[in-house]
Amino acid sequence: MVQYTLAQSPEIILNVPGKDSAKARDKAMDQLMELMDAGKLPTELEEGFGPQQLIEVKESTIDTANGEDAITQAVQVLSNLATLKLKVQESRTEALEIRKAVDVLFSDNSVTEEEITRLKEGFKVLKNFAQANLRYQEARIKAEQARQVLDQALKSPEK
Repeated sequence: MVQYTLAQSPEIILNVPGKDSAKARDKAMDQLMELMDAGKLPTELEEGFGPQQLIEVKESTIDTANGEDAITQAVQVLSNLATLKLKVQESRTEALEIRKAVDVLFSDNSVTEEEITRLKEGFKVLKNFAQANLRYQEARIKAEQARQVLDQALKSPEK
Protein backbone atom coordinates (compact mmCIF):
# COMPACT_ATOMS: atom_id res chain seq x y z
CA MET A 1 0.00 0.00 0.00
CA VAL A 2 1.33 3.41 -0.96
CA GLN A 3 -0.09 6.70 0.28
CA TYR A 4 -0.03 10.12 -1.35
CA THR A 5 -0.87 13.61 -0.20
CA LEU A 6 -0.90 17.10 -1.68
CA ALA A 7 1.33 20.01 -0.73
CA GLN A 8 -1.79 22.21 -0.78
CA SER A 9 -3.76 19.85 1.55
CA PRO A 10 -1.48 17.60 3.60
CA GLU A 11 -4.49 16.32 5.58
CA ILE A 12 -5.72 14.53 2.43
CA ILE A 13 -4.32 11.00 2.26
CA LEU A 14 -4.90 8.92 -0.86
CA ASN A 15 -4.40 5.18 -0.36
CA VAL A 16 -3.46 3.04 -3.36
CA PRO A 17 -2.62 -0.67 -3.35
CA GLY A 18 0.89 -1.58 -4.50
CA LYS A 19 4.13 0.37 -4.67
CA ASP A 20 4.87 3.89 -5.87
CA SER A 21 4.54 3.77 -9.67
CA ALA A 22 3.00 5.69 -12.54
CA LYS A 23 -0.03 3.38 -12.37
CA ALA A 24 -0.40 3.92 -8.59
CA ARG A 25 -0.16 7.68 -9.07
CA ASP A 26 -2.85 7.50 -11.77
CA LYS A 27 -5.12 5.63 -9.35
CA ALA A 28 -4.43 8.29 -6.71
CA MET A 29 -5.36 10.95 -9.27
CA ASP A 30 -8.64 9.10 -9.87
CA GLN A 31 -9.35 9.23 -6.11
CA LEU A 32 -8.42 12.91 -6.08
CA MET A 33 -10.84 13.59 -8.94
CA GLU A 34 -13.59 11.78 -7.00
CA LEU A 35 -12.90 14.01 -4.00
CA MET A 36 -13.01 17.09 -6.21
CA ASP A 37 -16.25 15.96 -7.89
CA ALA A 38 -17.81 15.31 -4.48
CA GLY A 39 -16.72 18.75 -3.24
CA LYS A 40 -14.58 17.18 -0.48
CA LEU A 41 -11.27 18.76 -1.47
CA PRO A 42 -10.65 21.81 0.74
CA THR A 43 -8.33 23.56 -1.73
CA GLU A 44 -8.40 24.48 -5.40
CA LEU A 45 -5.69 22.86 -7.50
CA GLU A 46 -3.87 24.78 -10.19
CA GLU A 47 -4.57 23.88 -13.78
CA GLY A 48 -2.06 21.34 -14.96
CA PHE A 49 -1.83 19.54 -11.61
CA GLY A 50 -0.61 16.05 -12.39
CA PRO A 51 0.27 12.74 -10.77
CA GLN A 52 3.96 13.71 -10.53
CA GLN A 53 2.99 16.46 -8.06
CA LEU A 54 1.54 13.97 -5.57
CA ILE A 55 3.76 13.54 -2.52
CA GLU A 56 4.38 10.01 -1.30
CA VAL A 57 3.71 9.62 2.41
CA LYS A 58 6.36 7.45 4.01
CA GLU A 59 5.41 5.05 6.83
CA SER A 60 7.68 6.79 9.33
CA THR A 61 5.69 10.00 8.81
CA ILE A 62 2.52 8.22 9.88
CA ASP A 63 4.19 6.55 12.86
CA THR A 64 5.43 9.86 14.23
CA ALA A 65 2.21 11.77 13.63
CA ASN A 66 0.74 13.52 16.66
CA GLY A 67 -2.80 12.85 17.89
CA GLU A 68 -4.46 15.47 15.71
CA ASP A 69 -2.78 14.16 12.57
CA ALA A 70 -3.89 10.63 13.48
CA ILE A 71 -7.46 11.84 13.89
CA THR A 72 -7.37 13.72 10.58
CA GLN A 73 -6.00 10.65 8.86
CA ALA A 74 -8.61 8.42 10.53
CA VAL A 75 -11.40 10.66 9.27
CA GLN A 76 -9.92 10.61 5.76
CA VAL A 77 -9.70 6.80 5.81
CA LEU A 78 -13.35 6.58 6.88
CA SER A 79 -14.37 9.09 4.22
CA ASN A 80 -12.57 6.98 1.61
CA LEU A 81 -14.41 3.89 2.90
CA ALA A 82 -17.75 5.68 2.55
CA THR A 83 -16.97 6.69 -1.04
CA LEU A 84 -15.91 3.17 -1.96
CA LYS A 85 -18.96 1.64 -0.29
CA LEU A 86 -21.26 3.82 -2.40
CA LYS A 87 -19.35 2.97 -5.56
CA VAL A 88 -19.62 -0.77 -4.83
CA GLN A 89 -23.33 -0.56 -3.98
CA GLU A 90 -24.14 1.41 -7.12
CA SER A 91 -22.53 -1.12 -9.46
CA ARG A 92 -23.23 -4.41 -7.61
CA THR A 93 -26.62 -5.31 -9.16
CA GLU A 94 -25.54 -4.66 -12.74
CA ALA A 95 -22.23 -6.48 -12.22
CA LEU A 96 -23.94 -9.55 -10.76
CA GLU A 97 -26.35 -9.68 -13.73
CA ILE A 98 -23.39 -9.52 -16.11
CA ARG A 99 -21.61 -12.21 -14.10
CA LYS A 100 -24.62 -14.53 -14.53
CA ALA A 101 -24.58 -13.86 -18.27
CA VAL A 102 -20.92 -14.94 -18.44
CA ASP A 103 -22.04 -18.53 -17.78
CA VAL A 104 -23.55 -18.66 -21.27
CA LEU A 105 -19.99 -18.69 -22.63
CA PHE A 106 -19.36 -22.01 -20.89
CA SER A 107 -22.52 -23.76 -22.02
CA ASP A 108 -23.07 -25.72 -25.21
CA ASN A 109 -26.04 -23.50 -26.13
CA SER A 110 -25.65 -21.20 -29.09
CA VAL A 111 -25.45 -17.45 -28.52
CA THR A 112 -26.25 -14.51 -30.72
CA GLU A 113 -23.81 -11.86 -31.77
CA GLU A 114 -25.98 -9.37 -29.85
CA GLU A 115 -25.57 -11.38 -26.61
CA ILE A 116 -21.79 -11.47 -27.08
CA THR A 117 -21.71 -7.71 -27.78
CA ARG A 118 -23.73 -7.02 -24.61
CA LEU A 119 -21.37 -9.26 -22.65
CA LYS A 120 -18.29 -7.50 -23.97
CA GLU A 121 -19.78 -4.11 -23.06
CA GLY A 122 -20.62 -5.46 -19.61
CA PHE A 123 -17.07 -6.62 -18.93
CA LYS A 124 -16.03 -3.03 -18.18
CA VAL A 125 -18.79 -2.75 -15.55
CA LEU A 126 -17.77 -6.12 -14.15
CA LYS A 127 -14.11 -5.09 -13.98
CA ASN A 128 -14.89 -1.72 -12.36
CA PHE A 129 -17.11 -3.39 -9.77
CA ALA A 130 -14.54 -6.06 -8.96
CA GLN A 131 -11.74 -3.48 -8.58
CA ALA A 132 -13.92 -1.18 -6.46
CA ASN A 133 -14.96 -4.14 -4.32
CA LEU A 134 -11.33 -5.13 -3.71
CA ARG A 135 -10.42 -1.53 -2.81
CA TYR A 136 -13.46 -1.41 -0.51
CA GLN A 137 -12.40 -4.61 1.26
CA GLU A 138 -8.85 -3.28 1.74
CA ALA A 139 -10.17 0.10 2.92
CA ARG A 140 -12.50 -1.60 5.37
CA ILE A 141 -9.57 -3.33 7.08
CA LYS A 142 -7.76 0.00 7.36
CA ALA A 143 -10.94 1.72 8.52
CA GLU A 144 -11.17 -0.60 11.53
CA GLN A 145 -7.97 0.98 12.84
CA ALA A 146 -9.26 4.45 11.97
CA ARG A 147 -12.45 3.75 13.91
CA GLN A 148 -10.38 2.71 16.94
CA VAL A 149 -8.34 5.94 16.71
CA LEU A 150 -11.55 7.99 16.66
CA ASP A 151 -13.15 5.97 19.46
CA GLN A 152 -10.06 6.59 21.60
CA ALA A 153 -10.08 10.33 20.79
CA LEU A 154 -13.81 10.62 21.56
CA LYS A 155 -13.56 8.81 24.89
CA SER A 156 -14.52 11.02 27.84
CA PRO A 157 -11.93 11.36 30.56
CA GLU A 158 -12.78 9.37 33.68
CA LYS A 159 -13.94 11.42 36.66
